[in-house]
Amino acid sequence: MTGKAPAGRRPATQRTIADRVGVSVTTVSRVLAAGEEDAARWASPETVAAILAVARETGYRPNPHAASLRTSRSNLVGVLVPRLQDFVLATIYEGIDEAATEHGVSAFVTNSLDDDELRSARTESMLDRRVDGLIFGDAHLEDPYLDALAERDVPFVLTSRRSGDHIAVTCDDALGGRLVAEHLLATGRRDVAVLAGLPFASTGRERTRGLVDAYREAGVDIPEHRIVSIGFDAPAGREGAERIFAEKPYPDAVFATNDFAAIGALGVIERMGLRVPEDVALVGYNDTPLAASDALSLTTVRSPMHEMGRRALETLLRAIDGEQVESQRLRPELIVRRSTAG
Repeated sequence: MTGKAPAGRRPATQRTIADRVGVSVTTVSRVLAAGEEDAARWASPETVAAILAVARETGYRPNPHAASLRTSRSNLVGVLVPRLQDFVLATIYEGIDEAATEHGVSAFVTNSLDDDELRSARTESMLDRRVDGLIFGDAHLEDPYLDALAERDVPFVLTSRRSGDHIAVTCDDALGGRLVAEHLLATGRRDVAVLAGLPFASTGRERTRGLVDAYREAGVDIPEHRIVSIGFDAPAGREGAERIFAEKPYPDAVFATNDFAAIGALGVIERMGLRVPEDVALVGYNDTPLAASDALSLTTVRSPMHEMGRRALETLLRAIDGEQVESQRLRPELIVRRSTAG
């Protein structure tokens, strides 16, 4: 129902409507829940029309708290991410929030900063607020806390990152790494270094594995010193690139498992007087807006971030309803730009 109660008047309740129409609160509740088309099974057409008319007149709005007491549902979903300022995580959350609105639930998000104690404290706080389920965008590959939540039968879904056998909606990151390898090999790049992200995150681990496996299948082994696991942001990319280019021979390609790490690496490459892509090809991951800018024109892997969030929310709601759900890996797409193609 739309409309507002007059200023100064208490909001209308189902009891208000029942008293005005002369029916029971139960009848009002059933009619309002069913809607105009399906309400005929609960009351006569005249009574249905009267209930809906009074509801409109009084500006009646459902009380979500009262509804949750009747249904044991809060219609709240908690979301935990490492940092919402991260473009990828913010985009995933937009998908979660959009789908939540469409399904009549509310999602709220908090940062864990990838800190185990902070995440457990904030998760328990969400559970105290009676959330119906949780979406984690900050899972670690080894994650005892998630294992413990599963044993408590708390409904949750992972997104962005994977962990163990827990239900997750992610990009197929191993495929993304393989797409990068196939492109670099096709352009003659055989000495590639990898900025592999955080060592406990499945995103960096699987993107790196996909590239390494594809190179090995092509007869090229990537040595361990060419793989640096440090972080996903620009400062981490800069530090990782400084390690990679600390001594010769320099690699002829750098694969950063995040676009922002690639931006950090680019500064190091240019400062050393090397040219991109003539001396060093550079590839990122996620296809953030900066990657497509004329100044950067970064070859990257486009991950379906927004769709990932939508599907995570929809999967969680099905799990809350008791349905059998499965993990999903969404397909990435290689976007070739000037940083490798010249």
